[in-house]
Amino acid sequence: MTDRDPQELAEMLQGMLQPWHEAIANPAKAQEDVLHTLLEGYAQTEYGAQHGARQIATIADYRRAFPVATYEDYQPLIQRVMAGELSLLLSEEVIGWAITRGTTKGESKFIPMTPTDLTMRINAGRAMMNYVFTNGRFDLFAGVNLNLNFPSVVGTVQVGEQQVEYGYSSGIYTKYVSALTPIRSVPAQEEIDALGGGKTIRDWEARFELAYQKCKDENVTLVGGVAPTTLLFGRYLRRQHGVYPKDVWQTQIMTLGSVPGINTHYQPALNALYGPAAIREIYGATEGMFGQQRDERRAWVPNYDLFFFEVQTRAGAKMLHEMKPGELGSLIVSTPVLPRYKIGDLILALQSPYFRCIGRDRWWTPLAYAWGELNTFNLGRL
Repeated sequence: MTDRDPQELAEMLQGMLQPWHEAIANPAKAQEDVLHTLLEGYAQTEYGAQHGARQIATIADYRRAFPVATYEDYQPLIQRVMAGELSLLLSEEVIGWAITRGTTKGESKFIPMTPTDLTMRINAGRAMMNYVFTNGRFDLFAGVNLNLNFPSVVGTVQVGEQQVEYGYSSGIYTKYVSALTPIRSVPAQEEIDALGGGKTIRDWEARFELAYQKCKDENVTLVGGVAPTTLLFGRYLRRQHGVYPKDVWQTQIMTLGSVPGINTHYQPALNALYGPAAIREIYGATEGMFGQQRDERRAWVPNYDLFFFEVQTRAGAKMLHEMKPGELGSLIVSTPVLPRYKIGDLILALQSPYFRCIGRDRWWTPLAYAWGELNTFNLGRL
């Protein structure tokens, strides 16, 4: 990658970023196009056929035909898919079963990952690619990505007569498609998986030690993953080896997700540990990667060209791109697997096309967000 001409790299990145930028410029058209693509897939499933996916022509038709559904609504269907009834929800094979790190009413969620889904997840790299393209930092590709992802296999679950392996979406993604991304991840996902799927402090320290030993002589230009894990790794290095990440590497950019407030609550600690790296937020979940930070403005921009986005507001359901600055809504996202899925995240609209996920859809979340903004002296600023 580093031997390629900068002009060639610029053209390659521009081609990868263009669908995103075009969709941001005209979200209404992009969302109509995405819906039609999704409906073609839904029509090949039993659930889609039951709701008349082939007969749907408009967004209004889609809303009338398909109900908004939570994970609790989908759970019986997902359990049947895990038992072998793939065509119930899927139009293609299952690559892996992803488990959430959080819980829904005390139970972990299981989400099937398909080839289409994995390909779509590559686009979380748009945050890094846009940084490289706009700043001309093609030297980032001369380094490696510090891989602090979770294991791709952590256990099995008995479903009917089948034993089904499951792991974390970030690990499954890295295992299958890291070769298609423009920067090498170290350590390899297979090396992380070989340590097992344990969740204890000792298990995580073993992963951190592997990452340090594999990367200490590498040029780490990118750190991507889960923000709290990235902080824990930096503190582990200081405690175990007497160094901070900034003493070992000159990281250019950190693309991080999993929690709200990455560019406010987490940013000071991240920069204290890793140095003056650019921080870009990724907004996603086990169900998909829905948006990423585009520039210095501390909010993410949706992948309008990949997913169909609605929100439930006080005034009813509307398109995400129709939200006004300051408006709140509970996200409803349609993925290749889950139509009109109410994911349980509360979204705040800022100046178009910028959004923030401020937390789970709970009555106290806006109060907690406002208090956090006050304490970090941000007060909603981009």
